[in-house]
Amino acid sequence: MSVAGSELRSRQGPWLWSHLPLVIGLGALAIPTMVSLGEQVWSNEAGAHGPIVLVTGLWLLWRKGDEWRTLAQPGAGWLVGLMLLVALPIYTFGRAYDYISLETAGLYGAAFAVLYAKFGHGAMLRSWFPLLYLAFLIPPPGWVMDNVTAPLKLLVSYFTTAGLQLFGIPVYREGVTLTVAQYQLLVEDACSGMNSLTGLIAIGLFYIYLLRNASWRYSLLLVVLVIPIAVLANIIRVATLVLLTYFFGDAVAQGFLHMAAGLLLFTSALVLVFLVDHLLSYVRLRMKPDARAA
Repeated sequence: MSVAGSELRSRQGPWLWSHLPLVIGLGALAIPTMVSLGEQVWSNEAGAHGPIVLVTGLWLLWRKGDEWRTLAQPGAGWLVGLMLLVALPIYTFGRAYDYISLETAGLYGAAFAVLYAKFGHGAMLRSWFPLLYLAFLIPPPGWVMDNVTAPLKLLVSYFTTAGLQLFGIPVYREGVTLTVAQYQLLVEDACSGMNSLTGLIAIGLFYIYLLRNASWRYSLLLVVLVIPIAVLANIIRVATLVLLTYFFGDAVAQGFLHMAAGLLLFTSALVLVFLVDHLLSYVRLRMKPDARAA
């Protein structure tokens, strides 16, 4: 075992030196992109999951380090070159014209190429989840999220209004505009938490992979359920903002408590994911004895 370990370490040095331009180049690309992500994406509610995904994703890669090193077979040079030939122009275009989605996608592709050059396809296929998980660092374009979440915002507006009216709150809806007392709330702003769908899916996948180690079918089912969970969490958030506005005024609702409502959104969504997971796990365990009996 020690002989194999020393032989493995002896291969690290030559590879590092032979691929040093790739490693240095990747670092030169990554640093300005991380700064841009911090300023443009991670500082907003929709991208607040980014640092969490980055840290936990790198931890997952480190956790698989021994397996990666054991299966390492250097990738084909021509394929590495082809990957970089695609990734670098995307990165350059995104960086030059301030398209953070393209810039991050190009960086991801370049990092993928460097990993392939070192470990080959065998190790990467065996540890596919950390690579897929880190892809959630790529922020979806705003127009995509607007088109995806527009019908969900209408749904949230409808159920929020209907639910509050049952409790005697004088709230009325016109499209995505809610009127309560003398105040108007635009759900497209108050419900911007719908854009946190990406973060909820990413954190949900991390939870499933780390704690459940579930099959891809079960994982896919939970990911699909994230959408109605996000809608329900947004109903809770918008209802909270409407109640704050009605009882304490617009200044209170749009101040510190607006951010607190955003935290409530994410926390309630995660709690709902955990509850649904435990419920589904309980149902699966209850069904197994019946399946064996049949």
